[in-house]
Amino acid sequence: MSTRTFHVPDVGEGLLEAEIVLWKVRVGEHVTLNQPLVDIETAKAVVELPSPYEGLVVALHGDVGDVMTVGSPLIEFEVDANEVVGSTSTARTAVLIGYGVTNDDETPVRRRRRMLNPTSTPTRPITTPVLSPRSTPPVRLYAKQRGVDLSAVLGTGRDGLITRADVDRALGTTSEVFNRPLTGPTTPSRFVGHELQPWSTGPAEERIAVKGLLRSMSDAMVQSAFGAPHAAAWLSVDVTRTVDLVTRLKQDRAFTRLRLSPLAFVAMSLCDAARHYPGLNSSFDAPAQEVVVRRRVNLGIAADTPRGLVVPNIKNADQLTLLEMAEALQLLVDQARAGTTTPNEMLGTTISITNVGPFGIDGALPILPPNTGAILAVGQIAKAPWVVDDAVV
Repeated sequence: MSTRTFHVPDVGEGLLEAEIVLWKVRVGEHVTLNQPLVDIETAKAVVELPSPYEGLVVALHGDVGDVMTVGSPLIEFEVDANEVVGSTSTARTAVLIGYGVTNDDETPVRRRRRMLNPTSTPTRPITTPVLSPRSTPPVRLYAKQRGVDLSAVLGTGRDGLITRADVDRALGTTSEVFNRPLTGPTTPSRFVGHELQPWSTGPAEERIAVKGLLRSMSDAMVQSAFGAPHAAAWLSVDVTRTVDLVTRLKQDRAFTRLRLSPLAFVAMSLCDAARHYPGLNSSFDAPAQEVVVRRRVNLGIAADTPRGLVVPNIKNADQLTLLEMAEALQLLVDQARAGTTTPNEMLGTTISITNVGPFGIDGALPILPPNTGAILAVGQIAKAPWVVDDAVV
Protein backbone atom coordinates (compact mmCIF):
# COMPACT_ATOMS: atom_id res chain seq x y z
CA MET A 1 0.00 0.00 0.00
CA SER A 2 1.08 3.58 -0.61
CA THR A 3 -0.30 7.09 -0.10
CA ARG A 4 -1.24 9.32 -2.99
CA THR A 5 -2.35 12.96 -2.87
CA PHE A 6 -4.86 14.48 -5.30
CA HIS A 7 -4.19 18.21 -5.72
CA VAL A 8 -6.65 20.90 -6.77
CA PRO A 9 -6.42 20.79 -10.57
CA ASP A 10 -6.39 23.60 -13.06
CA VAL A 11 -9.42 22.63 -15.13
CA GLY A 12 -7.71 23.85 -18.26
CA GLU A 13 -8.52 27.58 -18.16
CA GLY A 14 -5.63 29.07 -16.17
CA LEU A 15 -7.74 29.65 -13.05
CA LEU A 16 -5.89 30.19 -9.78
CA GLU A 17 -8.40 29.07 -7.16
CA ALA A 18 -11.64 27.17 -6.57
CA GLU A 19 -14.18 26.99 -3.76
CA ILE A 20 -15.30 23.67 -2.26
CA VAL A 21 -19.06 23.40 -2.81
CA LEU A 22 -19.87 19.82 -1.79
CA TRP A 23 -17.88 16.83 -0.57
CA LYS A 24 -19.24 13.57 -2.01
CA VAL A 25 -16.94 11.24 -0.04
CA ARG A 26 -15.75 11.02 3.56
CA VAL A 27 -12.65 9.81 5.39
CA GLY A 28 -12.59 6.03 5.65
CA GLU A 29 -14.66 5.52 2.50
CA HIS A 30 -13.38 3.25 -0.27
CA VAL A 31 -13.71 4.89 -3.69
CA THR A 32 -13.39 3.58 -7.22
CA LEU A 33 -11.70 5.11 -10.23
CA ASN A 34 -13.68 8.07 -11.64
CA GLN A 35 -16.10 8.09 -8.69
CA PRO A 36 -17.26 11.69 -8.04
CA LEU A 37 -15.28 13.14 -5.12
CA VAL A 38 -16.18 16.80 -4.77
CA ASP A 39 -17.87 19.72 -6.49
CA ILE A 40 -15.69 22.82 -6.78
CA GLU A 41 -16.76 26.26 -7.98
CA THR A 42 -14.39 28.24 -10.14
CA ALA A 43 -14.96 31.74 -11.42
CA LYS A 44 -16.72 30.18 -14.40
CA ALA A 45 -18.72 27.13 -13.31
CA VAL A 46 -19.25 24.32 -10.82
CA VAL A 47 -17.09 21.35 -11.80
CA GLU A 48 -17.38 17.80 -10.51
CA LEU A 49 -13.98 16.20 -9.87
CA PRO A 50 -13.70 12.42 -10.30
CA SER A 51 -11.27 10.22 -8.41
CA PRO A 52 -7.94 9.55 -10.14
CA TYR A 53 -7.37 6.56 -7.84
CA GLU A 54 -9.09 3.51 -6.46
CA GLY A 55 -8.48 3.19 -2.75
CA LEU A 56 -9.26 4.41 0.75
CA VAL A 57 -9.82 8.10 1.55
CA VAL A 58 -7.53 8.93 4.50
CA ALA A 59 -7.73 12.77 4.58
CA LEU A 60 -9.82 15.62 3.19
CA HIS A 61 -8.13 19.01 2.98
CA GLY A 62 -10.61 21.84 3.30
CA ASP A 63 -14.23 22.30 4.33
CA VAL A 64 -17.26 23.38 2.31
CA GLY A 65 -16.86 27.09 1.56
CA ASP A 66 -13.06 27.06 1.71
CA VAL A 67 -11.25 28.65 -1.25
CA MET A 68 -8.37 26.42 -2.36
CA THR A 69 -5.50 27.45 -4.61
CA VAL A 70 -4.72 25.37 -7.68
CA GLY A 71 -2.03 22.83 -6.86
CA SER A 72 -2.79 22.62 -3.13
CA PRO A 73 -3.56 19.19 -1.57
CA LEU A 74 -7.24 18.26 -1.79
CA ILE A 75 -7.59 14.55 -0.89
CA GLU A 76 -5.21 11.85 0.29
CA PHE A 77 -5.70 8.19 -0.65
CA GLU A 78 -4.26 4.90 0.49
CA VAL A 79 -3.94 2.81 -2.66
CA ASP A 80 -2.46 -0.42 -3.87
CA ALA A 81 0.88 0.36 -5.50
CA ASN A 82 -0.26 -1.46 -8.63
CA GLU A 83 -3.43 0.64 -8.89
CA VAL A 84 -1.80 4.06 -9.32
CA VAL A 85 -3.17 5.88 -12.32
CA GLY A 86 -0.73 5.94 -15.19
CA SER A 87 1.25 2.91 -13.94
CA THR A 88 2.40 0.49 -16.58
CA SER A 89 0.29 -2.26 -15.06
CA THR A 90 -3.06 -0.48 -15.36
CA ALA A 91 -2.63 2.55 -17.67
CA ARG A 92 -5.97 3.88 -16.38
CA THR A 93 -6.77 7.57 -16.36
CA ALA A 94 -9.40 9.60 -14.56
CA VAL A 95 -11.90 11.54 -16.64
CA LEU A 96 -12.56 15.17 -15.68
CA ILE A 97 -16.20 15.79 -16.53
CA GLY A 98 -16.47 17.78 -19.76
CA TYR A 99 -12.74 17.62 -20.54
CA GLY A 100 -12.03 14.13 -21.78
CA VAL A 101 -9.10 11.95 -20.77
CA THR A 102 -5.89 13.46 -19.44
CA ASN A 103 -2.88 12.70 -17.29
CA ASP A 104 0.14 14.62 -16.02
CA ASP A 105 2.03 14.28 -19.30
CA GLU A 106 -0.78 15.00 -21.74
CA THR A 107 -2.88 17.92 -22.83
CA PRO A 108 -6.60 17.53 -22.01
CA VAL A 109 -8.59 16.14 -24.91
CA ARG A 110 -11.70 18.20 -25.59
CA ARG A 111 -14.73 16.14 -26.53
CA ARG A 112 -16.81 17.47 -29.37
CA ARG A 113 -20.59 17.49 -29.00
CA ARG A 114 -22.17 15.11 -31.47
CA MET A 115 -25.18 16.56 -33.25
CA LEU A 116 -28.00 14.38 -34.45
CA ASN A 117 -29.28 14.50 -38.00
CA PRO A 118 -32.98 14.23 -38.88
CA THR A 119 -32.75 10.49 -39.53
CA SER A 120 -30.77 9.49 -36.44
CA THR A 121 -32.08 8.11 -33.18
CA PRO A 122 -31.46 9.88 -29.85
CA THR A 123 -28.79 8.08 -27.83
CA ARG A 124 -29.47 9.71 -24.48
CA PRO A 125 -32.55 8.86 -22.40
CA ILE A 126 -35.59 11.07 -22.88
CA THR A 127 -37.16 12.16 -19.62
CA THR A 128 -40.68 13.42 -19.03
CA PRO A 129 -40.67 16.86 -17.41
CA VAL A 130 -42.76 17.57 -14.33
CA LEU A 131 -45.40 20.05 -15.43
CA SER A 132 -46.17 23.06 -13.25
CA PRO A 133 -49.61 24.68 -13.13
CA ARG A 134 -50.27 26.52 -16.38
CA SER A 135 -49.58 30.23 -16.18
CA THR A 136 -47.28 32.81 -17.69
CA PRO A 137 -43.85 33.61 -16.19
CA PRO A 138 -44.97 37.08 -14.97
CA VAL A 139 -47.98 35.54 -13.20
CA ARG A 140 -45.81 32.82 -11.63
CA LEU A 141 -43.45 35.51 -10.33
CA TYR A 142 -46.40 37.59 -9.08
CA ALA A 143 -47.78 34.58 -7.22
CA LYS A 144 -44.39 33.61 -5.77
CA GLN A 145 -43.80 37.12 -4.44
CA ARG A 146 -47.13 36.94 -2.62
CA GLY A 147 -46.75 33.42 -1.30
CA VAL A 148 -49.54 31.92 -3.43
CA ASP A 149 -49.29 28.22 -4.29
CA LEU A 150 -50.48 28.00 -7.90
CA SER A 151 -51.23 24.28 -7.59
CA ALA A 152 -54.22 25.25 -5.43
CA VAL A 153 -55.45 28.02 -7.75
CA LEU A 154 -58.23 27.46 -10.29
CA GLY A 155 -57.39 29.09 -13.60
CA THR A 156 -60.15 30.98 -15.37
CA GLY A 157 -58.17 31.91 -18.46
CA ARG A 158 -58.23 30.13 -21.79
CA ASP A 159 -57.73 26.36 -21.44
CA GLY A 160 -57.46 26.77 -17.66
CA LEU A 161 -54.63 29.33 -17.75
CA ILE A 162 -54.04 30.94 -14.34
CA THR A 163 -54.26 34.72 -14.63
CA ARG A 164 -53.18 37.56 -12.36
CA ALA A 165 -56.84 38.04 -11.41
CA ASP A 166 -56.96 34.40 -10.26
CA VAL A 167 -53.96 35.04 -7.99
CA ASP A 168 -55.65 38.16 -6.60
CA ARG A 169 -58.78 36.12 -5.86
CA ALA A 170 -56.65 33.58 -4.03
CA LEU A 171 -55.30 36.42 -1.87
CA GLY A 172 -58.80 37.60 -0.99
CA THR A 173 -61.29 40.22 -2.12
CA THR A 174 -60.08 43.58 -3.44
CA SER A 175 -61.15 45.37 -0.27
CA GLU A 176 -59.35 42.85 1.89
CA VAL A 177 -56.17 43.25 -0.15
CA PHE A 178 -56.10 47.05 0.24
CA ASN A 179 -57.06 47.00 3.92
CA ARG A 180 -54.38 44.48 4.79
CA PRO A 181 -51.03 45.74 6.22
CA LEU A 182 -48.31 45.60 3.56
CA THR A 183 -45.77 43.34 5.26
CA GLY A 184 -44.15 42.07 2.09
CA PRO A 185 -44.00 38.52 0.69
CA THR A 186 -43.29 35.55 2.94
CA THR A 187 -41.41 33.60 0.29
CA PRO A 188 -37.68 33.88 -0.50
CA SER A 189 -36.37 35.39 -3.73
CA ARG A 190 -33.16 35.04 -5.69
CA PHE A 191 -30.57 37.70 -6.42
CA VAL A 192 -27.11 37.36 -8.03
CA GLY A 193 -27.30 33.59 -7.61
CA HIS A 194 -28.18 33.65 -3.89
CA GLU A 195 -31.44 33.08 -2.05
CA LEU A 196 -32.64 36.14 -0.15
CA GLN A 197 -34.78 35.76 2.95
CA PRO A 198 -38.36 37.06 2.69
CA TRP A 199 -38.89 40.80 3.12
CA SER A 200 -41.22 40.23 6.06
CA THR A 201 -38.92 37.95 8.06
CA GLY A 202 -35.39 38.67 6.82
CA PRO A 203 -32.81 40.86 8.60
CA ALA A 204 -32.70 44.62 8.07
CA GLU A 205 -29.45 44.20 6.14
CA GLU A 206 -28.12 41.15 4.31
CA ARG A 207 -24.61 40.79 2.87
CA ILE A 208 -23.48 38.51 0.07
CA ALA A 209 -19.82 37.57 -0.38
CA VAL A 210 -18.57 38.42 -3.87
CA LYS A 211 -16.63 35.32 -4.90
CA GLY A 212 -16.72 32.50 -7.42
CA LEU A 213 -19.25 33.01 -10.20
CA LEU A 214 -20.54 36.26 -8.68
CA ARG A 215 -17.06 37.75 -8.74
CA SER A 216 -16.65 36.64 -12.34
CA MET A 217 -19.99 38.28 -13.22
CA SER A 218 -18.98 41.48 -11.44
CA ASP A 219 -15.57 41.67 -13.14
CA ALA A 220 -17.13 41.04 -16.56
CA MET A 221 -19.75 43.76 -16.08
CA VAL A 222 -17.17 46.32 -14.95
CA GLN A 223 -14.85 45.39 -17.80
CA SER A 224 -17.71 45.66 -20.28
CA ALA A 225 -19.11 48.94 -18.97
CA PHE A 226 -15.76 50.74 -18.89
CA GLY A 227 -13.80 48.87 -21.54
CA ALA A 228 -16.04 49.07 -24.61
CA PRO A 229 -18.35 51.74 -26.05
CA HIS A 230 -21.99 50.64 -26.26
CA ALA A 231 -24.54 51.47 -28.95
CA ALA A 232 -28.08 50.11 -29.11
CA ALA A 233 -30.68 49.76 -31.86
CA TRP A 234 -34.33 48.71 -31.46
CA LEU A 235 -36.69 47.02 -33.91
CA SER A 236 -40.08 45.33 -33.56
CA VAL A 237 -40.82 42.60 -36.08
CA ASP A 238 -43.83 40.52 -37.03
CA VAL A 239 -43.12 36.91 -36.08
CA THR A 240 -46.53 35.46 -36.97
CA ARG A 241 -45.10 33.17 -39.64
CA THR A 242 -42.27 32.09 -37.36
CA VAL A 243 -44.70 31.12 -34.58
CA ASP A 244 -46.84 29.22 -37.11
CA LEU A 245 -43.75 27.39 -38.39
CA VAL A 246 -42.72 26.42 -34.84
CA THR A 247 -46.21 24.98 -34.31
CA ARG A 248 -45.98 22.92 -37.50
CA LEU A 249 -42.46 21.66 -36.83
CA LYS A 250 -43.43 20.46 -33.36
CA GLN A 251 -45.56 17.85 -35.15
CA ASP A 252 -42.57 16.70 -37.22
CA ARG A 253 -41.04 13.45 -35.97
CA ALA A 254 -37.52 14.92 -36.09
CA PHE A 255 -38.49 17.69 -33.62
CA THR A 256 -40.95 15.95 -31.29
CA ARG A 257 -38.23 15.12 -28.75
CA LEU A 258 -37.07 18.74 -28.54
CA ARG A 259 -38.44 21.84 -26.83
CA LEU A 260 -38.50 23.79 -30.06
CA SER A 261 -39.07 27.53 -29.66
CA PRO A 262 -38.66 30.71 -31.74
CA LEU A 263 -35.25 31.13 -30.07
CA ALA A 264 -33.83 28.51 -32.45
CA PHE A 265 -34.88 30.67 -35.41
CA VAL A 266 -33.46 33.78 -33.74
CA ALA A 267 -30.14 31.95 -33.29
CA MET A 268 -30.08 30.81 -36.92
CA SER A 269 -30.92 34.38 -38.06
CA LEU A 270 -28.20 35.95 -35.94
CA CYS A 271 -25.61 33.56 -37.35
CA ASP A 272 -26.79 34.48 -40.86
CA ALA A 273 -26.50 38.18 -40.02
CA ALA A 274 -22.89 37.58 -38.96
CA ARG A 275 -22.20 35.97 -42.34
CA HIS A 276 -23.46 39.08 -44.15
CA TYR A 277 -21.91 41.56 -41.71
CA PRO A 278 -18.79 39.91 -40.21
CA GLY A 279 -18.04 43.07 -38.26
CA LEU A 280 -20.73 41.99 -35.78
CA ASN A 281 -18.62 38.93 -35.01
CA SER A 282 -15.47 40.83 -34.04
CA SER A 283 -13.53 41.94 -30.98
CA PHE A 284 -10.74 44.39 -30.12
CA ASP A 285 -7.29 43.10 -29.16
CA ALA A 286 -6.03 46.01 -27.04
CA PRO A 287 -2.40 44.84 -26.55
CA ALA A 288 -1.95 44.26 -30.28
CA GLN A 289 -4.11 47.26 -31.25
CA GLU A 290 -5.98 45.12 -33.75
CA VAL A 291 -9.60 44.36 -34.56
CA VAL A 292 -10.13 40.59 -34.80
CA VAL A 293 -12.85 39.53 -37.26
CA ARG A 294 -13.89 35.91 -36.91
CA ARG A 295 -15.63 33.77 -39.49
CA ARG A 296 -16.82 31.17 -37.05
CA VAL A 297 -19.62 31.96 -34.62
CA ASN A 298 -19.42 30.72 -31.03
CA LEU A 299 -22.95 31.71 -30.07
CA GLY A 300 -23.37 32.64 -26.40
CA ILE A 301 -26.77 32.15 -24.77
CA ALA A 302 -27.33 34.08 -21.54
CA ALA A 303 -28.97 31.72 -19.04
CA ASP A 304 -30.51 32.76 -15.73
CA THR A 305 -29.65 29.92 -13.34
CA PRO A 306 -30.04 29.41 -9.58
CA ARG A 307 -26.34 30.29 -9.24
CA GLY A 308 -26.59 33.47 -11.29
CA LEU A 309 -26.17 34.54 -14.90
CA VAL A 310 -23.95 32.31 -17.04
CA VAL A 311 -23.25 32.60 -20.77
CA PRO A 312 -22.21 29.24 -22.24
CA ASN A 313 -21.80 29.12 -26.00
CA ILE A 314 -22.54 26.82 -28.91
CA LYS A 315 -19.29 26.20 -30.77
CA ASN A 316 -19.37 26.81 -34.54
CA ALA A 317 -23.09 27.63 -34.39
CA ASP A 318 -22.97 29.05 -37.92
CA GLN A 319 -22.40 25.52 -39.28
CA LEU A 320 -25.50 23.95 -37.70
CA THR A 321 -28.81 22.99 -39.27
CA LEU A 322 -32.05 24.09 -37.61
CA LEU A 323 -32.45 20.66 -36.01
CA GLU A 324 -28.89 20.72 -34.68
CA MET A 325 -29.36 24.26 -33.38
CA ALA A 326 -32.54 23.29 -31.52
CA GLU A 327 -30.78 20.29 -29.97
CA ALA A 328 -27.74 22.36 -28.99
CA LEU A 329 -29.93 25.02 -27.36
CA GLN A 330 -31.85 22.43 -25.35
CA LEU A 331 -28.64 20.76 -24.14
CA LEU A 332 -27.06 24.11 -23.28
CA VAL A 333 -30.06 25.32 -21.25
CA ASP A 334 -30.47 21.98 -19.43
CA GLN A 335 -26.78 21.96 -18.42
CA ALA A 336 -26.87 25.59 -17.29
CA ARG A 337 -29.94 25.05 -15.10
CA ALA A 338 -28.47 21.84 -13.67
CA GLY A 339 -25.20 23.62 -12.87
CA THR A 340 -23.14 21.21 -14.99
CA THR A 341 -21.84 23.75 -17.52
CA THR A 342 -18.08 23.37 -17.85
CA PRO A 343 -15.65 26.33 -18.03
CA ASN A 344 -14.71 25.29 -21.57
CA GLU A 345 -18.30 25.83 -22.69
CA MET A 346 -18.14 29.48 -21.58
CA LEU A 347 -14.87 30.32 -23.35
CA GLY A 348 -14.49 31.89 -26.75
CA THR A 349 -17.94 33.48 -27.14
CA THR A 350 -18.00 35.74 -30.22
CA ILE A 351 -21.62 36.94 -30.26
CA SER A 352 -24.50 36.48 -27.81
CA ILE A 353 -28.27 36.31 -27.34
CA THR A 354 -30.18 37.19 -24.18
CA ASN A 355 -33.89 36.34 -24.06
CA VAL A 356 -35.87 38.58 -21.70
CA GLY A 357 -39.22 37.61 -23.17
CA PRO A 358 -40.08 34.96 -20.54
CA PHE A 359 -40.15 37.77 -17.95
CA GLY A 360 -42.87 39.58 -19.86
CA ILE A 361 -40.44 42.31 -20.98
CA ASP A 362 -40.63 43.93 -24.40
CA GLY A 363 -36.94 44.81 -24.61
CA ALA A 364 -33.75 45.49 -22.68
CA LEU A 365 -30.32 47.07 -23.03
CA PRO A 366 -27.96 44.20 -22.10
CA ILE A 367 -24.32 44.42 -21.07
CA LEU A 368 -21.97 43.49 -23.89
CA PRO A 369 -19.92 40.44 -22.79
CA PRO A 370 -16.14 41.10 -22.89
CA ASN A 371 -14.39 40.21 -26.15
CA THR A 372 -17.63 40.02 -28.15
CA GLY A 373 -18.87 42.28 -30.90
CA ALA A 374 -22.60 42.25 -30.27
CA ILE A 375 -25.40 40.91 -28.11
CA LEU A 376 -29.01 40.58 -29.25
CA ALA A 377 -31.77 41.07 -26.66
CA VAL A 378 -35.03 39.34 -27.59
CA GLY A 379 -38.24 40.57 -25.97
CA GLN A 380 -41.56 38.85 -25.46
CA ILE A 381 -43.63 37.54 -28.34
CA ALA A 382 -47.15 38.87 -27.88
CA LYS A 383 -50.20 39.61 -30.00
CA ALA A 384 -50.40 43.25 -31.09
CA PRO A 385 -52.07 45.35 -33.80
CA TRP A 386 -49.87 45.61 -36.90
CA VAL A 387 -50.02 47.82 -39.96
CA VAL A 388 -50.07 45.93 -43.28
CA ASP A 389 -50.73 47.87 -46.52
CA ASP A 390 -51.90 50.89 -44.51
CA ALA A 391 -54.43 48.79 -42.61
CA VAL A 392 -54.35 47.70 -38.98
CA VAL A 393 -54.54 43.90 -38.80
